[in-house]
Amino acid sequence: MNMVVEDRPAPAASAPATAAPSAAPVTRARAAMPNEFLSFRLGGEEYGIDILRVQEIRSYEAPTRIANAPDFIKGVVNLRGVIVPIVDLRLKLGCATAEYTDLTVVIVLSVRGRVIGAVVDSVSDVVALGADSIKPVPEMSASVDAGYIMGMGCIKNGEDERMLILTDIEALMSGGEMGLLDDALN
Repeated sequence: MNMVVEDRPAPAASAPATAAPSAAPVTRARAAMPNEFLSFRLGGEEYGIDILRVQEIRSYEAPTRIANAPDFIKGVVNLRGVIVPIVDLRLKLGCATAEYTDLTVVIVLSVRGRVIGAVVDSVSDVVALGADSIKPVPEMSASVDAGYIMGMGCIKNGEDERMLILTDIEALMSGGEMGLLDDALN
């Protein structure tokens, strides 16, 4: 299963040129947030990632293991001549299990000019969210690392409502333990 997501230009900024200087930082952050997300599952939770970061979705194939890499870095694959590191997001984010099934896929991402593969349980769909559907991240104790969460998407479908954890993939893939992105580019 290889699904190529077409390249789309970044959405134009919709904020008026005469924005009020007293606009709250949260409002500016929401305005800069993407409005289309690829939804995927990790365990029992549903996450969303900026669709403009997604290059393609591939079925899972066992990567070549790299010695002394952390458990969540499964190894590398050769993707049309490009060596791509594969990160199992289920292990990185502490899911209870990480079983490889027919639904397990790799989301190939472009993050700061690097190509990275992210293993997830399954992908669902592309979800468009308006600013009113994105809620801020709740405050949590210092022991909970929520630095990779941009917000919470609230999706209503009739009587049903579901939550989408909107993930900042750049923040998640950065950091010393990952070693996949150069922190000097921040």
